[in-house]
Amino acid sequence: MSRAAAARPEPPGPPGPHVLRFGDGPQPALLLHCSLARAGAWTGLMAGLGTRWSALAPDLPGHGRSPDWDGVTDFGDAALALALPLLGPGPTDVAGHSFGGAVALRIALDHPGRTRRLVLVEPVLFAAARRDGAAALAGHDAHMAGVRAALAAGDRAGALARFFAVWGAGGTVADLPDHQRRYLEERIPLIAAGGPTLEDDVHALFAPGRLEGLGMPVLLVEGGASPPVIAAIGRHLARCIPGLRRVVVPGAGHMLPITHAGAVAALIASVLDAG
Repeated sequence: MSRAAAARPEPPGPPGPHVLRFGDGPQPALLLHCSLARAGAWTGLMAGLGTRWSALAPDLPGHGRSPDWDGVTDFGDAALALALPLLGPGPTDVAGHSFGGAVALRIALDHPGRTRRLVLVEPVLFAAARRDGAAALAGHDAHMAGVRAALAAGDRAGALARFFAVWGAGGTVADLPDHQRRYLEERIPLIAAGGPTLEDDVHALFAPGRLEGLGMPVLLVEGGASPPVIAAIGRHLARCIPGLRRVVVPGAGHMLPITHAGAVAALIASVLDAG
């Protein structure tokens, strides 16, 4: 693996988030992973972007080697508080996948002067689909009701199996190595923790005029084989965000930054090279 592609831990410091550094490019970037993952999920994508970006990627609260979520603070607020100190001293490119995309969009809305460019990879902002995709959202709600019921019954394995069948990288949970399955089972309750941000829009990302006021370039990347609710979210974001570039990767599902890392990296590179 090249020096630009390899992940390097940040030097030890005061207790705080675990952070990986990728690349040695001229443009600072902040990368925010999806729920149940960790910072290393960006390794494949950064293999194609390491000469363009100098990126920091934290483990979000309760993930990887970062401190646990306290279970009291709003999970979206906790993720934002962890991410903000990692923005560069100058305008930073901010990229996020899934739940990380929701946090990335919030950073761009709340700190536009510190956000140079925004890359959203399937941000699961289900509140957007409530404005453009009732049928797709009904299917999502039915699926998540099963996940939440399993969690309420204390069946983490069942909740994970249901969740992974729709939002995983293909196959089933049984196909995963034991250590990865255990990691996911331990963290599956965090899916419910993101509900206020993703389902209820408690941070008012969709308040009138907010998305319409975004002034930086925005790239939205989706998978062609992703759940239908993703397209509904994308339609609403494309209508609201001025100049948004929306691209679909054929055959890709929700975990496309991992399963189709090269294709996603090439899309991002084309935007970076365009200036």
